[in-house]
Amino acid sequence: MSFFKKIFNKSSNESRKLTKVNQLLVGDIIVLTDSFALPESLRGQEFQVKAINSYEFEERVQTEWALTGSNALEIFLSLEVDDITELKLSLKIQHDDVETLFDLDSFSEIFDEPGNAFLEKKADSQITGLWSSEQYQQSVFAKVGFFHRKDHRSEKLSAYEGKDSGEQFELYSLYNEDQSKGIDIEVWQDGDTEVCLTLFRPCSDIIDMYPAS
Repeated sequence: MSFFKKIFNKSSNESRKLTKVNQLLVGDIIVLTDSFALPESLRGQEFQVKAINSYEFEERVQTEWALTGSNALEIFLSLEVDDITELKLSLKIQHDDVETLFDLDSFSEIFDEPGNAFLEKKADSQITGLWSSEQYQQSVFAKVGFFHRKDHRSEKLSAYEGKDSGEQFELYSLYNEDQSKGIDIEVWQDGDTEVCLTLFRPCSDIIDMYPAS
């Protein structure tokens, strides 16, 4: 069912305009292009912002929008700002997906110093088609960050250690040759490990945005 049928009321949304991705708030909706360059699970889909989190690193703080699609898919959106600004779309995958995609002995080398692992794809799982690349080279090793369940744009992040300092993790990242696709691995202090496939796409892939209020 379309999100618009459930919550979108044009007459009540005229007070707040959405013109840039970094203006998104909880409840807002984005619509993605139906380009064949996107995985089928993203093409032409509507996604609603369910939560906004912050990733704090030594040199920057990055906003993350947690999205749920009208097809029930959960993805994460952030902005990569360099010479140009790109969308970074992330899909969390499970151990079985990793095992299908890669040789696990090669995958384990990601966590070995100096962090120079090279991965070649074996096969896609049911959900990873067009999310994955044939090869990846590691470029980030054990980068320390803090995860905050807060929107740093409107809520101050604590500068002190303690219960409000965020959840500490180590980041490991790999990219394909043209850096259009990647893998992010977050290792948390309790040993929990999360793996995401990432896509880097032009901001024009978002063809519409609708404010919740």
